[in-house]
Amino acid sequence: MTFSIIVVCLNAGEKLRVTIESILNQTERDYEIIIKDGGSADEVTQTYLSKYRQDNLVDSGQDEAFAQRVRVYTGKDTGIYDAMNQAIQYVRGDYVFFLNCGDRFYNNEVLMQVKEQILRAEEQDNEDAHRQAELRSPKYIFYGNVYELKTSALVQSNPTIDDFACYRNLPCHQACFYDATLLREKSFDISYAVRADYEHFLWCYYMACAVTVYMPITVSFYEGGGFSETKENERKSRQEHREIVSKYMPPDKVRRYRRIMLLTLAPVRTWIARNPVTAGIYQQIKRKLYKRE
Repeated sequence: MTFSIIVVCLNAGEKLRVTIESILNQTERDYEIIIKDGGSADEVTQTYLSKYRQDNLVDSGQDEAFAQRVRVYTGKDTGIYDAMNQAIQYVRGDYVFFLNCGDRFYNNEVLMQVKEQILRAEEQDNEDAHRQAELRSPKYIFYGNVYELKTSALVQSNPTIDDFACYRNLPCHQACFYDATLLREKSFDISYAVRADYEHFLWCYYMACAVTVYMPITVSFYEGGGFSETKENERKSRQEHREIVSKYMPPDKVRRYRRIMLLTLAPVRTWIARNPVTAGIYQQIKRKLYKRE
């Protein structure tokens, strides 16, 4: 199986339906859905969780093989990252994708397009192995772009991941397909309330030597305005960012990048990128700078 798609929820209501239906509508069927519920109490969420349980899928006319690919697990967790860690235990696929409730795939062809990218990379790996037998198969992170619903803007990911990109501009979590072994080797560090996914990406890049592959694909509609973007968590986010980069980058490099961010008016650019009036223009400029148009 190629894809394991993890959806964590807690009293998500209609957002759960929107997200799950966007997966079920994919033309590529080589996937499983793992729904990790934190103990939802509202009636709407309970109704949908019941609908997506295996026995009910079979009763509604779905074949048993399909029903086995949609699994619901309910249990207490301490937050979104703990829920994601719990869900990873049930993964059967080669690549893991996290789709939050309220987010959805950009179109029905996304998984098919991503699988084509994966098969192309695997074909190249096989050719390299024939030339050099001692080469190890790399662990990949495939990533694309997202469309942010909050700002109505297509957010362009950096097509090249390097040190500076790791410091300032990693791809959105809802754009990344992770080799499952990367998540089995290291779970999300739940001591980070806001940036555990950022810390994990840096671990993948610096410690696990993951190969990052940009895909010219818009992967998902990203709702935006989530937990990490609330005003009360912005200060916490900055604090965690400083702590995390110090784990993976030498102090002189961190200081240099911090100066660059100040000189290039990073706070102003962040405000422009988050403002619905200016976000679209800002992202167009980014795409031109990245030479993607």
